[in-house]
Amino acid sequence: MSTLLKKNFKIGLIQLSSGSDKQKNLAHAREKVLEAAKAGANVIVLPECFNSPYGCQYFPDYAESIEPSPPSKEDSPSWHMLSSAAAETNTYIVGASIPELEPKTKKYFNTAFVFNPEGELLATHRKTHLFDIDIPGKIKFIESDVLSAGNKVTIVDLPEYGKIGLAICYDVRFPELAMIAARKGAFLLVYPGAFNTTTGPMHWSLQARARAMDNQVYVAMCSPARDTEATYHAYGHTMVVNPNADVLAELEEKEDIAYADIDGSKIDETRKGIPLYTQRRFDVYPDVSAGKVRYEE
Repeated sequence: MSTLLKKNFKIGLIQLSSGSDKQKNLAHAREKVLEAAKAGANVIVLPECFNSPYGCQYFPDYAESIEPSPPSKEDSPSWHMLSSAAAETNTYIVGASIPELEPKTKKYFNTAFVFNPEGELLATHRKTHLFDIDIPGKIKFIESDVLSAGNKVTIVDLPEYGKIGLAICYDVRFPELAMIAARKGAFLLVYPGAFNTTTGPMHWSLQARARAMDNQVYVAMCSPARDTEATYHAYGHTMVVNPNADVLAELEEKEDIAYADIDGSKIDETRKGIPLYTQRRFDVYPDVSAGKVRYEE
């Protein structure tokens, strides 16, 4: 068995379409979690903003307060759905993500959760890099008009399996997060993300394979399904990539679930064949994971 992964497992990534009715979105997400668990998934991932439509104009109306923890069902029905679904299915759930309102500061965040098979919260991740882009004639989207940025690298220990790195969407474009997580022992990087039909064809698969190749770990990218009647058109193409940057599973744009086997021996095989981990020249350039880093573990 790999020194990073304690036990092999099956991952399920749910490519979900969410509309304007939050309760229907949560009920639908729960149904899909049950479906993935029935199919044998041990770790289940939901996409970015699974409880709401994606868009700055929607974040305040769909935001939930998760502090103090645990929150009440009234303050965060999404939190409670994820917790109960994890316990019911005896799986780890990466519930990513929902708009979060911090009560004290009145700031909004894009926040992901990880629950264990007992329904207990293991970690949260607030999107660290906000999606502020302007591609003339194609797309303009300024998340910072509404959202605030998180300030931590998130590494989560799943006791049965080992450590995963968790980040959200635009975070994948910043390789430092991935490098830090991988060098702190993560065997898998998970990115719930809503790339659009402009940025998706350009860089979705490229980013997934690049983060896997650079760090010789598994990468899971979980997108919403595409709704052409919505104001934001997600790219879809949820995928899982292995440490050799091979695509193990990839969906199209419609609702579906992607499954892949996460096998620790593939990490060892890849690193033995191309030994990046013993060939880095930290005498020439610094190790970003060795510096002063704000991270949650």
